[in-house]
Amino acid sequence: MDENQTEVVTDFVLAGFSQTPSTEAGLFVLFLFFYVSTWVGNVLIMVTVASDNYLNSSPMYFLLGNLSFLDLCYSTVTTPKLLADFLDNDKLIHYDQCIAQLFFLHFVGAAEMFLLTVMAYDRYVAICRPLHYTTIMSRGLCCVLVAASWMGGFVHSTVQTILTIRLPFCGPNHVDNFFCDVPPVIKLACTDTFVIELLMVSNSGLISTSSFVVLVSSYSTILVKIRSKEGRRKALSTCGSHLMVVTLFFGPCIFIYARPFSTFSVDKMVSVLYNVITPMMNPLIYTLRNKEVKSAMQKLWDRSGLTWKK
Repeated sequence: MDENQTEVVTDFVLAGFSQTPSTEAGLFVLFLFFYVSTWVGNVLIMVTVASDNYLNSSPMYFLLGNLSFLDLCYSTVTTPKLLADFLDNDKLIHYDQCIAQLFFLHFVGAAEMFLLTVMAYDRYVAICRPLHYTTIMSRGLCCVLVAASWMGGFVHSTVQTILTIRLPFCGPNHVDNFFCDVPPVIKLACTDTFVIELLMVSNSGLISTSSFVVLVSSYSTILVKIRSKEGRRKALSTCGSHLMVVTLFFGPCIFIYARPFSTFSVDKMVSVLYNVITPMMNPLIYTLRNKEVKSAMQKLWDRSGLTWKK
C-alpha cells in the first residue's frame, strides 16, 4: 500500500493568479514584457562587457557579466512555464519537471547569492585597498570565485532536491504557487515533514541570511573606513547599485526561506518580485547609475551602424 501511495501523484497543479481568462491574457502580455525586457537588458550587458576592452579586463564588470548570465538563467527557470500557464486552464506540471524546476531554481538562486557576496568583496578591495586591487582581484581569482559560486549553488540545490524526492506524495497535488519550490511542494507530502522543514529552513535560511549579513557588513566597513565626505559620497555612488540589487534579491528570499513553511497570502507576490522583477531590474540599476557601462553601450551602438543619420 505504501509503495503504491508514493506513485499516485504523477502531476502537480500550479496555482494561477486569476480564474478569469481576460485577466490571465492581460497578465500574459505583462509578464511576456517582463521576460523579454530581462533578456534584452541582460544580454546587452553581457555583450557590452565582452566587446569593450576596458570593461572586459575589469574584475567588477567581469562579475557583472556573470551576474547578468545568472539573471537570465534564473528568470528562465520559472517564467516560460508561467507564461504557458496563463494560456492553459489546467496548469499541470509533471512530477519530474517539478523536481527539475525546483533543482535549477535553488541551483541558480544560491549561485547568485554567492556571486553577489563576491561582488561585495570586490568593492571592498577596490575602495579600501585600491593600490593592490588589480593584484588581489586577478582574473584567475575572479574565475575561481565565480566557479565556487556555481559549485556552492549546486551543492545547496542537491541537498534541497534529495530531501524533497525522498518524501512520498499521494495527494493532494495543488502547489500553492506559480512554480515548484521547496516550501509549497513538501507541504503536499503524505508524511510528517517537521524535521525536513527544519533542515531546509536551516539550509536555505542560513545561506540567504548569512550572505546578506556578510554583504551589509562589507558595505558598512567600507563606509566606516572612509573618513572624508567626498570619499563616502563616491563610495555610496559606487556601491549604491549593489545595495539596491542586494535588497531586491535578498529581502524576498529571506522572507520566504528563513521562516517555517507556513503560507502567507503575499507569498506569490513576493515570489514574483525575486523571480521575475529583480532579474529585469538589475540591468537598469547597473546601467542607469554607471557612466562607464553607458559609454561602452554607446560605443557598441555606434559600431553597429544603427545610429540615426540626418
